[in-house]
Amino acid sequence: MTHVAVISDCPLLRRGLRQVIDGAADLRSTFVEPTGENDLNGVDVAIVNLHTGTRALVGLISRLRKRGIVVVLSPSGTQDDLLLSIEAGARGYVSQSAAESELLTAVRAVASGRSHFSAHFDNQCLIKRSVNITDRERQILELVASGATDREIAVRLNISEHTVHSHLDRLASKTGYRRRVDLARLALRQDRTTDIPAEG
Repeated sequence: MTHVAVISDCPLLRRGLRQVIDGAADLRSTFVEPTGENDLNGVDVAIVNLHTGTRALVGLISRLRKRGIVVVLSPSGTQDDLLLSIEAGARGYVSQSAAESELLTAVRAVASGRSHFSAHFDNQCLIKRSVNITDRERQILELVASGATDREIAVRLNISEHTVHSHLDRLASKTGYRRRVDLARLALRQDRTTDIPAEG
């Protein structure tokens, strides 16, 4: 059973989120006040939805990152908010207009150690690269940003998992990023820049 904290400053949305979570056989919800991060004992995933501004949202994510895995349910459609949330530590980012099934998919993916970003944001991840990143590496970066596992990437691209690992190793060598969340953030950042910066 995956225990999911719902952290929202909107009572109606909070109630709806708990109904969606509790309607799934493998999930159970609990409500946590936006100022009650200390009440997260036993929680596996936190769904965060705040309407008090980006600064408050990013601050809460930063505080939660050491206590649990965060999925942001966002009313914002801007990529800036997405990038700020990822940099603060969010592992999932779902549009508030997403279907219930997508939210549940995101919660399960994040609970299992993967990332998940709404397709609305994935479609903005077209990477324009001025250095030597191959088309295949670009495809793999985009799939990593969508939360796909190495096995899922292999199936999607009709290659072996060993080949996926080799591409990821080369990407790590070229960019300095090894963690999947950093590679996802890198892919999502490309809509705002024409070059991929090396770490450090």
